[in-house]
Amino acid sequence: MEEQFILRVPPSIAERIEQLLNEDPSSSEDKSLDLSFTEDGRSGTFMIGDERFPASLLDLPCVTESYKTYDDSVLIKTADIGQMILVREGNDNPPDTVEYRHGLTPPMRDARRRRFRREPDLNPEVVQRVENDLCNIMRSRGPEASVQDEDADENVRNASKKPAPTPQTKPDTPDPANNAGEAEGSDSDESDESS
Repeated sequence: MEEQFILRVPPSIAERIEQLLNEDPSSSEDKSLDLSFTEDGRSGTFMIGDERFPASLLDLPCVTESYKTYDDSVLIKTADIGQMILVREGNDNPPDTVEYRHGLTPPMRDARRRRFRREPDLNPEVVQRVENDLCNIMRSRGPEASVQDEDADENVRNASKKPAPTPQTKPDTPDPANNAGEAEGSDSDESDESS
């Protein structure tokens, strides 16, 4: 895995970098690229030839994956990119935060606010009350108390349940539809006479 970052420069500087990369390296002119940071590691200077431009190291709002290919059909992941070096013109204001608010593409504009889950609005008083209740429960229970409490909880649960209603039984009456072709005597009567 390589360590990578995004280098974002103004269009005028991008053209100069492209010209520098396309030139023959054996040319007599000594134009070079350099990047140096101050002790804080977040602000620095980007140099192209003799010109200097202010630069800032910013965190991206989400991780971007980087891939490369050798045969134009198989992609190989090379790095997770989480930071960007933002090069500015000399008169531009430096960013006031260490995180870049927008992603690399237009759909990721203001990504933290629009795309990621927001923290729930919790009432601090309710959180404190629940926390105190949990601490009291944990303090009042020991190993024996928890077994006894489980038995007591089971008894309370059983006592609070209503007994299931029993179905009412119908008196034994013959079904006229089933007994239409039979005699009024039953089989049990015949078996009693034969014995």
